[in-house]
Amino acid sequence: MLTVYNTRTRQKETFKPLEEGRVKMYVCGPTVYNYIHIGNARSAIAFDTIRRYLEYRGYQVDYVSNFTDVDDKMIKAANAEQITVPELAERYMNAFKEDTKALNIEPATRNPRATDNIEEIVAFIEDLIAKGYAYVVDGDVYYRARKFKAYGQLSGQDLDQLEQGASEHTATEETLRKEDPIDFALWKAEKGTAIAWDSPWGKGRPGWHIECSVMSTKYLGDTIDIHGGGQDLEFPHHENEIAQSEAKTGKHFVNYWLHNGFVTVGDDDQKMSKSLGNFVTVHDLIQEVNPQALRFLMSSTQYRRPIRYSESLLAEAQTNLDRLKTTFDNLAFRQATAKEGADTNIAKQAANLEAAFVTAMDDDFNVQNGLTKLYELAKLSNQYLERATVQAATLADLTARMSRLLAIFGVEFKPAQLLDADIERLIEKRQAARAAKDFARSDAIRDQLKEQGIILEDTPQGMRWRRA
Repeated sequence: MLTVYNTRTRQKETFKPLEEGRVKMYVCGPTVYNYIHIGNARSAIAFDTIRRYLEYRGYQVDYVSNFTDVDDKMIKAANAEQITVPELAERYMNAFKEDTKALNIEPATRNPRATDNIEEIVAFIEDLIAKGYAYVVDGDVYYRARKFKAYGQLSGQDLDQLEQGASEHTATEETLRKEDPIDFALWKAEKGTAIAWDSPWGKGRPGWHIECSVMSTKYLGDTIDIHGGGQDLEFPHHENEIAQSEAKTGKHFVNYWLHNGFVTVGDDDQKMSKSLGNFVTVHDLIQEVNPQALRFLMSSTQYRRPIRYSESLLAEAQTNLDRLKTTFDNLAFRQATAKEGADTNIAKQAANLEAAFVTAMDDDFNVQNGLTKLYELAKLSNQYLERATVQAATLADLTARMSRLLAIFGVEFKPAQLLDADIERLIEKRQAARAAKDFARSDAIRDQLKEQGIILEDTPQGMRWRRA
C-alpha cells in the first residue's frame, strides 16, 4: 500500500488517486532565464523518479510541468542581453530540454507556457474579482489573502506575523496601494517594459503565482492528485496557488502536496541557489561528468531529504553505477553459453527481493531502502554468475528485474556494442598467440585493444570484453 507524506497535513497518508489507475500530477517548472543548476535539477529528477515509480506500479500518469516564460527576472536578463523576452525564453527552454534529456528525465505529458495562456489567466482573474477575492489598483490586480480563510495552512504561516514582516520589509509604493500588506499580485500593470498584453485593467502581464493555478486547472482539472515542487515553493508560491484556485473553483485544489529537499554545498550546508551565487549549472557539469552519475546521485536520496553535493559523492555514484553495469553486462555475456531451463530457487529469491523493493518504495518513495534491495539483487546475480553452468531463463529473469528497478532511477544500461571487424581480428590474433604461448604478443594485443577502450577479461567460462 503506497503512502505519501502530505505537506499540507504534515503526515503520511494512504495514496488514493481520484481515478483508479490514473494519476494527475503537476510539478512547477523553471523560469527560463538561465541554465538550470543542479538544485533545480534535483526537483525535476525527484519528481521524475516518483513518476517512474507510479508508472512501474501500473498507473497512467498525466504529468504537467510549466515554463514560466515571462517575469521580472526574464525582463531584466533580456534587457541585459539586448534581446526580446521570447527570444530569451526560447533559448533556455531548449537548453532545459537538452539538459533534462541528458539526465534521462521523461518528457512531461505537457509543458504549457504562461504566455500561451494569457486569455485563460485574464478570465481566471476576472472571476476572482467578481467573487470579491481580488481588486484593481491603477492597473494592478491584487488578491485579498486574508479573505481566504485557509491562507497559511500549507506552510504553517501566521497571518499577523506575515503582515508585520511585509510592513517592515516591503514599505514601498506598492505596499501603500494594497489593502493589506500580505496581499499579492495577480496582474502587473505595464510600466515601460517591452512585453505586455491587453486586459480589462489595461496593458500588463500576469503575476508569477497565477499561471500555475490556471494551467493546472486547465490541463488537469479543478482537483488533482499530486502537486510537487521544491521546499522553497511552499510559501508563498504554493500557498498562493491554493488560495487562488480554491477561491475560484470552490473545490479542493490538491489532494497530496509533495516537496523535495534542497541541494546544499559546503561545510555549512548552504542551499544552492542562483541568488547566492554558489550554484553549478547542469549544462556545464554534464560536459565534464557522466550525466547518468549525476542522475543516480540525485535519485538515490529520498526526495524530502537534502542532498549535500560534492565531487566525492558524485564519484561514489559513478562507482556504484559501474558495479551495477558490470553485473548487467555479465548477465548478458553468460547468455551465449547458458543452458535451457530455469533455477526456481534463484527466481524465488529474486521475486522476494523485488517485492521487498516495492515495500520500501511504497513508504513515501524511500529510495535508500529500495536501493538496498536492488544491490542485493545484483549480489544474488553475481553469486549465480559464479556457477560453472547457468540457465538462460534465470539470466533473463535477473536481467529483466534489474532493468525494471534501475529504470525507476533513470538508469538504462544498453548491452555492450558488437566489436567491429578490426577489433574482432585482433582478438582472434590474441587468442592464437595465447595458444602458441606467445604471451608477449598476447599482452601487446591486449594493450592495443585497451587503447581503443576495449578491456578483455579471461574468465573460467571463456574470454569476455567490455568497454572502459
